[in-house]
Amino acid sequence: MVNVLAKIIEEKHLEVKALAAERNFAELDHAAKEASPPRGFAAALSRDAAGGYGLIAELKKASPSKGLIRADFDPTILAKAYEEGGASCLSVLTDRKWFQGAPEFIQAARDAVRLPILRKDFMIDPLQIVESRALGADCILLIMAALDDIKAAELEACAMDYSMDVLIECHDTEELDRSAKLRSPLIGINNRNLKTMDISLDVGAAMLPHLPADRIAVAESGLFTPEDLARMAQSGARCFLIGESLMRADDVTAATRAILANPIAA
Repeated sequence: MVNVLAKIIEEKHLEVKALAAERNFAELDHAAKEASPPRGFAAALSRDAAGGYGLIAELKKASPSKGLIRADFDPTILAKAYEEGGASCLSVLTDRKWFQGAPEFIQAARDAVRLPILRKDFMIDPLQIVESRALGADCILLIMAALDDIKAAELEACAMDYSMDVLIECHDTEELDRSAKLRSPLIGINNRNLKTMDISLDVGAAMLPHLPADRIAVAESGLFTPEDLARMAQSGARCFLIGESLMRADDVTAATRAILANPIAA
């Protein structure tokens, strides 16, 4: 069986080398410090989750498992649709090869809306973190399946040095235990196995009750209906990262409103 995550990480090492050859750390550091201040990603989720659900709505044109998801992909239009629909934050895919994303999608979305933005990519090097802030990202993703503990802590510290939030993603209990040793309050439970691309909501239902009480749980992947959100909420998540189901909707604003409607009581 092909380990999809391993293949993606191989590509990321090549991308980091290319980035380092194109822009040095000092140049990116200057751009990051000149960028507009972070908008408070974790704070936006916590605010909305207190009275309903916190939603990270994803700008996702394609994926390795599903291929092309949305042909008429315009990050400006879609970001506005998500904001109008009630999203708390945005997630923007910037991987070109596997997700047909682009770093410039972050700036397009940021210019269009006031929502905080997660750069959704596979972070393996501090240079990517600094680049993310220079692009205007407010939060970065750390995938524990792709990082050892030392590297995860290094990347988290780098992000926090630039006042960015960090979403730490895990898929099993071993990764959850490792995530809990980091400082970020945001822990994502991915119902998708990134090595096989298989999805099961049973993953979140089993893992969410074991999150430390001082962390903010974010359920990710396989969320298509209000009933799916309710199931995750009953297990302990009031924040969600949703991409495919909203990206496939004809009316993205209406779909966003619908999936957030009638949240179960905390």
